[in-house]
Amino acid sequence: MTDTDAPETPPEQTGHELIHAYLKTLDASPGVYRMLDAQARVLYVGKARNLRARVSNYARPSGHSARIARMIRETASMMFLTTRTETEALLLEQNLIKQLKPKYNVLLRDDKSFPNILVAKDHAFPQIRKHRGAKKAKGTYFGPFASAGAVNRTLNQLQRVFQLRNCTDSVFESRTRPCLLYQIKRCSAPCVGHISAKDYAASVADAEQFLSGRSTRIQEDLAREMQVASDAMEFERAAALRDRIRALTQVQTSQGINPRTVAEADIVALHVENGQACVQVFFIRAGQNWGNHDYYPRIIADIDAPEILQAFLVQFYDGKEPPRQLLLSHPVEDADLLQEALTQKRGRKVEVLVPQKGEKAELIDAAMRNARESLARKMSETATQARLLRGLADAFGLDAPPKRIEVYDNSHIQGAHAVGAMIVAGTDGFLKNQYRKFNIRGDEITAGDDFGMMKEVLGRRFKRLLKEDPDRDKGLWPDLLLIDGGAGQVSAVAGIMAEYGVEDIAMVGVAKGIDRDAGKEEFHRVGQNAFALRHNDPVLYFVQRLRDEAHRFAIGTHRAKRAKAVSANPLDDVPGVGAARKRALLAHFGSAKAVSRANLADLKAVEGVSETLAEKIYDFFHDRG
Repeated sequence: MTDTDAPETPPEQTGHELIHAYLKTLDASPGVYRMLDAQARVLYVGKARNLRARVSNYARPSGHSARIARMIRETASMMFLTTRTETEALLLEQNLIKQLKPKYNVLLRDDKSFPNILVAKDHAFPQIRKHRGAKKAKGTYFGPFASAGAVNRTLNQLQRVFQLRNCTDSVFESRTRPCLLYQIKRCSAPCVGHISAKDYAASVADAEQFLSGRSTRIQEDLAREMQVASDAMEFERAAALRDRIRALTQVQTSQGINPRTVAEADIVALHVENGQACVQVFFIRAGQNWGNHDYYPRIIADIDAPEILQAFLVQFYDGKEPPRQLLLSHPVEDADLLQEALTQKRGRKVEVLVPQKGEKAELIDAAMRNARESLARKMSETATQARLLRGLADAFGLDAPPKRIEVYDNSHIQGAHAVGAMIVAGTDGFLKNQYRKFNIRGDEITAGDDFGMMKEVLGRRFKRLLKEDPDRDKGLWPDLLLIDGGAGQVSAVAGIMAEYGVEDIAMVGVAKGIDRDAGKEEFHRVGQNAFALRHNDPVLYFVQRLRDEAHRFAIGTHRAKRAKAVSANPLDDVPGVGAARKRALLAHFGSAKAVSRANLADLKAVEGVSETLAEKIYDFFHDRG
């Protein structure tokens, strides 16, 4: 890739005249171009098979759509990057769009990773669990699933049918009797020897067969085993096998869309209405429906479906492995180019299809129906949210409805495991990908000092904002702060805001009010008397929802921190002690506490612990002072 320098252009030149001046520097190479406004903000990123030919289209004074004409008028400079191939240009274009978020491009706003099911293979009795993120753990991965809920439902079904363990290795090693899951027939209790390693391995293999879409053979094998057990008058075993067959049948009938002719595909349907778009994605893996997810990409008026769908797909599969087939509701602009790019990413052939008949077309119709219904709900919720934001502005005397509200809360137990939490809401409702948690770390803060905790959280937040978005043009700054507390908290936060020079942000404290009853909340602003809203005011309910969401997030964060501290094992911090050696130490001594008290000779006697490692463990627990 090579950059192409921009020519010197007179300051008064803008629009198509300025673009025309760039043509003399361009050739027929493929590449990516950027259009920038007078403040050097990127307006649009595009790719071209032939840069000169593509840019010459913008140099024409007429014949453009309203969107393109407006974009050309705002263009004050351009940048170019040539590539070796058009496929490379396509991928680079979408990477730059995700990074720069240009005003006139289609932008995928929700780009989280998807969960998988992991059958971990680093233990004699493999654990089955949900996994999200990089696939570093040893084992077999199945996915992606559309949501954590879809994974949890499948895991529950797998437990009922195959009775695989989901406990951690440390819990497994410490069990002396079966847990509740064994009692309710969700686990075969390998931890206490109720199933042999060979039989457990067979159950693991069956679960993997099921997740690979080969469940018919499993049912036949179970039915055969049930008959053998019945003939041998082992009626308790036969009944258990019968229950597993029933559970497997129920799993298959509860999955909804299970296509007969599509083994692995993503079904992608687009619906556009009133300047808004919804893309519905169904995940079909191993002939099973593994859930669906809806997306609402940011689009500009008068943009057509092929451009929207192509931009969505390239951004969507950046960082995700594409399936064998993509079934689309609309053709895309460069289907061959997209197919080539996804094939390169997967390392095997990817087909991009727009089915017109048969089962594939039926799947697209179902996804289209979901997209229409999801967009209708979204538009209704957006209209309601807009009314509430206008009401909030009127109630709190704001100049305009806030586009970004940040709500803060703290959670702790007598100062222990203290955390601060920030949730964000705006015109699209709760923006959960922008929630933040803060581990309270101020040494000078005393137990239960809510004022001190809030000052630390807000101080860290404003310090980060000033660093990341000093010009306030990236949409990261709030228009309104809601603080859980009364006059004291408001005064403390006002002091922090003054210290960082951000006193122009509206800030309101929400206090519980008389008897701490919901509906009697009092609102505090700097330099104003406390006031309340009428009991049945929709704005009051809206503020309560915001405060409750912040409280829920803070409590959840605190509980997670507390649980981690409770379950922490001192052996986790010992250099050189991994999972296998930790299991050996716990099996030998019975507990981490006993390991810490062991003498050097006893540590050396543990299988797998060398003399050098034994000395490290001993020194770790005895040379801290």
